[in-house]
Amino acid sequence: MFETVPPRLVVAVLVPVVRILLTIFPEGPQPENYPPPKVVSAQYDFIIVGGGTAGSVLAGRLSEVGEWRVLVLEAGGAPPPESLVPGFSRVFYFSTDTTWDLTLHPQKHALLAYDNRTSPVPQGKVLGGSSSINGMLYVRGNRRDFDSWAALGNAGWDYESVLPYFKKSEGYTGGPLGDTESYHGRSGPLTVEPQRADNAIFTSAFIRAANTLGFDHIDPNGPEQIGVAGTDYTIKGGERWHAARAYLHPAMRRPNLHVLSHATVRRVIFDRRKRAVGVQYEHKGKVREVRATREVILSAGAIFSPHLLMLSGIGPSHVLHQHRINVVSEVPGVGENLQDHMCVYGLSWSLPPSLPMTATDIINPKLVSDYVHHRKGPFTTPLGDFGHLWAKVDGDGGDPRWPDVQLFFLSTSLPQEGPFASTALGINSKTFFEHFWTLGGRGGVSVMPYLMRPKSKGRVTLRSRHPHHAPIIDPAYLSHPDDLNTLVNGVKLAVRLGKTQPFLKTLGARFHAKPLRHCEGHSTGSDDYWRCYVRHMASTFYHFAGTCKMGPESDALGVVDHRLRVRGIGGLRVVDASVMPVVVSGNPMAAIIMIAERAADFIKQDWAQTAAGDTPHYTNLT
Repeated sequence: MFETVPPRLVVAVLVPVVRILLTIFPEGPQPENYPPPKVVSAQYDFIIVGGGTAGSVLAGRLSEVGEWRVLVLEAGGAPPPESLVPGFSRVFYFSTDTTWDLTLHPQKHALLAYDNRTSPVPQGKVLGGSSSINGMLYVRGNRRDFDSWAALGNAGWDYESVLPYFKKSEGYTGGPLGDTESYHGRSGPLTVEPQRADNAIFTSAFIRAANTLGFDHIDPNGPEQIGVAGTDYTIKGGERWHAARAYLHPAMRRPNLHVLSHATVRRVIFDRRKRAVGVQYEHKGKVREVRATREVILSAGAIFSPHLLMLSGIGPSHVLHQHRINVVSEVPGVGENLQDHMCVYGLSWSLPPSLPMTATDIINPKLVSDYVHHRKGPFTTPLGDFGHLWAKVDGDGGDPRWPDVQLFFLSTSLPQEGPFASTALGINSKTFFEHFWTLGGRGGVSVMPYLMRPKSKGRVTLRSRHPHHAPIIDPAYLSHPDDLNTLVNGVKLAVRLGKTQPFLKTLGARFHAKPLRHCEGHSTGSDDYWRCYVRHMASTFYHFAGTCKMGPESDALGVVDHRLRVRGIGGLRVVDASVMPVVVSGNPMAAIIMIAERAADFIKQDWAQTAAGDTPHYTNLT
């Protein structure tokens, strides 16, 4: 059965049908309207490349200044109705018209059980970016992440400096938070709501299991992060609350903001002084140009912002020469420092028939009806229960309050989701069938350890000079041996959790201990066995960052300064996950929004809200 079901074909047929069904009912999710400008002007004060997570925030904040004319160019379109249904979030692990069709470069040290040692990389090609297709988890990261950014020479990015921007963006709707209340915002545009206690029987057992091992129940967005927690979601009224809904759509009524969808930027245009003065873009089959009198801002994400810089002549000169691109500025760090939270898949526990099987909820007509008509039931969140445990598992003498792994718990498992999960990840179907076939169709839970602070660093580089050719994405997983050891220790912690009474008695969970065929030469459960397992089964968790690194002049790989201005270039900034010197210890969406909020203030300060009609003063940006 596992090998004969064509999941990609099923998704390709299912998504349009779901879209039609949702629009039939007036009670169904109603997508926002982002009308294109009647006329795209010849010039704007600011051009934002990318209407994704960061770009939506920037557009909303910069257009608050009535004298500034702002243009957003987005390669995708408006989020479709099905993207607003939290329970459909897993559909977007497959290639759809709202995602970029990307894959990882074949890995040398990892992904041994994956076809061609590679994996699909779904990234949002839609207004709201990946916040419109992701799992809606709101996690800021650890305070030490941001203190480390400042310690690397990036003034003003320490935790105390960035905390006000997290609070400014957040609209938390949960009950009183006690000692951590002061760390949260209640009136920000990004609605954040906690997991419902009445729908978290699995998460409750996971939390008690972690408590058994000595981990406290925490607020992960409070002052400290080591511990266990449920989930905060970016959901409002049972619908996904992505960045475009929070920031961009409310700003669309402003006459100074124009948003042009299905517009793919090909390159940045510079004058003789190496100043960004506009962009060249493609829209409806025609190549056009538009000018910026103040700044061009790249918010295309950790994959496409460095790609666009290189296409525009900014990057390592040897790469640009190889592809016959004129060098505007030699910036060796462009595309380097790629980081991701590598995740170990396949650690599964089977459940007795008496417990609900979450994966089947998606085909239950009553549950779909409850959602469409009443916004009730499991579709109001991503399907299933989720829990999170941050831990320091390596005894390397580092800060004991700075986690190196996160264990992500969910009330489904790879064998339960069958070929849909294996195809979405790219796991070899024969390997998947051999290892998991005995669990097919049974309820289960998973614990997925993923790496918080990877030491392996990869790169994004050009495949060709053609703007429609996707870049090469090589995270170089497990190229640093410490990452392998950390993940092995994370796996061992997950197995320890599975031996606690809440797992064994409350859930009746039984670990799937069948040896992976490729690792049968090692004693099952030994460190050598788990090293082999990690090399075969671990892959991306889609949290790419670092490819336009923020750093001082002394940092050879620095691309932008502490105010996110591109090195050696005037009128050009990068504002997205690519500027993170070190990826945050958690899902990056909240931190990306914080970065964009902070960048908007930088821009307002640098330009001092110059009155309309005045000549821009370029000197304050160089």
